[in-house]
Amino acid sequence: MLITSKAIVLSAIKYGDYDLIVKCYTEQGVRSYLIKRIFKQTKGKFSPAFFQPLTQLEITANYNNNKSLHFINDVKIEIPYTTIPSDIIKQTMLVFLSEVLSSALKEEEKNIGLFSYLETAFLWLDTHTETSNFHLGFLMGLTKYLGFYPEKREELLYFDLLEGKFTDHILSKHYISGQNLIYFKALLGTNFDVLNGLKLNKKSRHTLLEILIQYFELHLPGFRKPRSLEVLKMVFN
Repeated sequence: MLITSKAIVLSAIKYGDYDLIVKCYTEQGVRSYLIKRIFKQTKGKFSPAFFQPLTQLEITANYNNNKSLHFINDVKIEIPYTTIPSDIIKQTMLVFLSEVLSSALKEEEKNIGLFSYLETAFLWLDTHTETSNFHLGFLMGLTKYLGFYPEKREELLYFDLLEGKFTDHILSKHYISGQNLIYFKALLGTNFDVLNGLKLNKKSRHTLLEILIQYFELHLPGFRKPRSLEVLKMVFN
């Protein structure tokens, strides 16, 4: 079946000498594609540049429900980024977030709300300059679509990461309190436009990021800490 859909690149892995396996989040859910002979010296139909982390594409592909890998008939960049290609911090954020999404998103069912969140968020990143807290706000917002967004409770003293709720009593060893809890609460309900008002130094930003990654690990079976996490920390040093 031939279907045209918007798609966001999650990962691209070289297969053999000339081929590429690309995993995307599409309007129909997670899909994987085999692109043959893309690395041949002779100019082919598609460029590897199309499949950089979190590039927003329009893909026309031939889908076979009995196969896990599909074949692309045509592809074009749906939303070309203007600042990300020349901004090392934004590039590093996209590599990191593509790893998070590749590990977190497994469903082959459509989720229009989640797809809209992703395309809007990455367009926002590309069109703004004050973006140092973007990845933190993005991760917190993503939990809404993954099913473990915290319900904000201002008066309680702890947040139990394992239980996913605020509490006055320590329920497990996975909890936050004090200043870390204040920062965590500040991310709740905060849209990207006001994230810059969250004044974080290098140490607190790193700590909050580790907390969010741990939160994902506790609630998503099989979720792996991104290998690019340390690189992301380094660009903020």
